[in-house]
Amino acid sequence: MRRSDREVTDFSNLEQIIQQCDVCRLGLSENNTPYVVPLNFGYEINDGRLTLFFHCAKEGKKLNILQVNPNVCFEMDCRHELVEKENACSYSMKYESIIGNGKAEILFNMQEKNKALSKIMEKYTHRTDFQFDPGMVEKITVFQVVSQDFTGKSHT
Repeated sequence: MRRSDREVTDFSNLEQIIQQCDVCRLGLSENNTPYVVPLNFGYEINDGRLTLFFHCAKEGKKLNILQVNPNVCFEMDCRHELVEKENACSYSMKYESIIGNGKAEILFNMQEKNKALSKIMEKYTHRTDFQFDPGMVEKITVFQVVSQDFTGKSHT
């Protein structure tokens, strides 16, 4: 990271940034062509590892790419605020962000899928008491990205 003065290394601060972010952008690569898709997500942090959870339809471009190349990058950002100055070149933007790399893994086990869906729902509702209809869960794809290679940045 070029601006080490903005690097966030404390895991509790990294988690605070993740909690504030509403969208995670997943970067995929197909035949050396990048493809970025914004997704709702859930997460957990254990032993320095960040696991992101996602859900999607059973078919589509994202899954086609992941089946060939499961290596991904991800980015999320929040707390945007324009900092105005007298001179246009002196304007700035306050923000916080998380960027990382990992490998996508499709979850097939119903217990793992339910856990991932619970993490997604918890992220947005702060509730953990959801029950998922097995028939509905069977109709979607749930996948995770595990990363030990992620950084946080804060310019506030």
